[in-house]
Amino acid sequence: MANTRVVTVGAPDDLGLRKVLIDGRPVGGVWSEKELKRLLSCEGVADGHPIRWVGEDGTYWPDQPWMRRITGLCVVLGLLATAYPLFKIGMADSGDALTYGGRIAGVTILVVAVVEVIAAGAAVDFWETRRWPYSGVVVLVGVVITLFCSISVLLLQIGERFTNYTVIGIALVVWSSVALVELVKCRAWKGLRIPRNIAIGVIVSTLLAVANLAYSQVYVPYVTTPLIQSGAEFRESNMEKGGAPMYVTVHLYVKNAGQVPVYVLASIYWIHGAPASPPDVKMSDYDLIYDGQFVQPGQVLNPGEEVAQDAVVEIKDPVGRRYEALRAQAEVYVIRKDRMTMTTDYERSKVEGRELEKNHEKGDPLDAKFRYRTDISNSSEILNATRGQQRVTVWKIASGQWPHIKVDVSPPGDRISFPPNQPYANEEAIDRYGLTQVRGSVAQTPYKELLEKARSTEKGASPVPTPAA
Repeated sequence: MANTRVVTVGAPDDLGLRKVLIDGRPVGGVWSEKELKRLLSCEGVADGHPIRWVGEDGTYWPDQPWMRRITGLCVVLGLLATAYPLFKIGMADSGDALTYGGRIAGVTILVVAVVEVIAAGAAVDFWETRRWPYSGVVVLVGVVITLFCSISVLLLQIGERFTNYTVIGIALVVWSSVALVELVKCRAWKGLRIPRNIAIGVIVSTLLAVANLAYSQVYVPYVTTPLIQSGAEFRESNMEKGGAPMYVTVHLYVKNAGQVPVYVLASIYWIHGAPASPPDVKMSDYDLIYDGQFVQPGQVLNPGEEVAQDAVVEIKDPVGRRYEALRAQAEVYVIRKDRMTMTTDYERSKVEGRELEKNHEKGDPLDAKFRYRTDISNSSEILNATRGQQRVTVWKIASGQWPHIKVDVSPPGDRISFPPNQPYANEEAIDRYGLTQVRGSVAQTPYKELLEKARSTEKGASPVPTPAA
C-alpha cells in the first residue's frame, strides 16, 4: 500500500479543464474522461486505479470542444490579423522612415508585432492544454494591444479619406472587444503573479531616457521650422550700339539658412517697370516686363545650400519707356523633405499647351500655363496607411501683370489649394508637410540710372536674354 500512487483530478476551471496530479505532482490537464484515461496510461497508471475527485466527480465534464476550439481559432486569427499589418508597417518604417523618431517607432511596432505572434501561440495553449500558466495573461495582453492599435488607427483617420485600414481598424475594434469580454469571463489573468519587489530606479531611469530621446530626436526636429531666404538684386545694364534694346542683369537667389532640408516645388520672379513708391501706388500700376523660374522644380535645398541665377532681361525701346524705376522680386514654394518623399520624377512631369488642356480635370485653373505633379509618400508607413494616397500639383497661372504659382497638396480628386495671397489658407498641408511660400524682399532701382549706365557702356555684341519660362 505504501507504493500506491495518489491520483487527484481537480475541479473544472472556467473553460472546463481539470488539472491532474499524481502524488501531488502536476502532470497535465484534461477536458474529458477519454483524455484522462490516455494521460494516466502515459504516466503508467493502470485502468481502474482509484482517483480522488475534487469539486466534481468523474461524471462532470463541462467542456464543449467545438465551441472552445472555434473560440480559440477566432482569437488566433485575430491576433495574426493584427500582427500582419504591424509587421508590414514596422519593416517599412524601421529602415525607410525619414526621421530618427520614425525609425524608432518602426522598431517598436515590430516588437509589438512579435508580441502579437507570441500571443497567438499562447492562445493555442490557453484553449487546448494550458501547459504554460501565463498563456492567458499573454493572450490578454495581445488582445488589449489589438484594441489599442485599432482605436489609434481610427482616431488618426478622423478627417481623412476612407481607406482599407479604416475597414481593418473597425473590424479589429469589434473583434478585440468581443475577445476581451470572453477573456474576462475566463479570468485569463489568473496565472499572473505580481512581483513584490519592483526596481523603481530602473523604471525611473528608463522613463527619463525615453523622455529625453523623445524630446531630442522627435519633438525638437518636428517643431524646427525651415528658414528659407530669397531675393533679387540688379547688377549691370548695357545697350547695343544704336540705342536699343537695353539688357539688364538681375541676380536671383534662394538659400536654406535653417536646419531642415526642403524640396523646391516652384519658383517665380517678376521684373516690373514701376512708378516711384508713394503710398497711393497700386499693384495695377506696375508694367510686367518679364517673369520666369530661377530654380529647377524638385531641387533639394539642404541646410546651408544656396541656388543662384543671373537673368538677363531685354527691354525694347528703353528710351520710350516712362518708368521711374525697375522693380524685381522673387518667390519660392518649398516643402519639408523630412516629412515627405516625391515618388515620381517631379521635375520631368511638366505639362503645358495642348497636353495640359487635354488633361484638364474638374477644379483645375482655366488659365494655367503649365503644371507639375507628383505622388508623395509620407514620412512613415503608418501615416501612409492612415492618410491614404496624397499628391502635389503645382500650376503657373497667367494673371495679367502678376502671374503667380498655385500649389495643391491633397488626395487625388480633391482640391486643397494654397493661394499665394493667403499663405495660411491650407493649415493642414502647412502642419503636415511644412508647405511654405517664401517671398523675397523687393529690389528697386531708378530706371534713369540704369539707362545712363547702359549708355555709358558700349557693347559690340548684346548678351543673350534669359528665355521665358
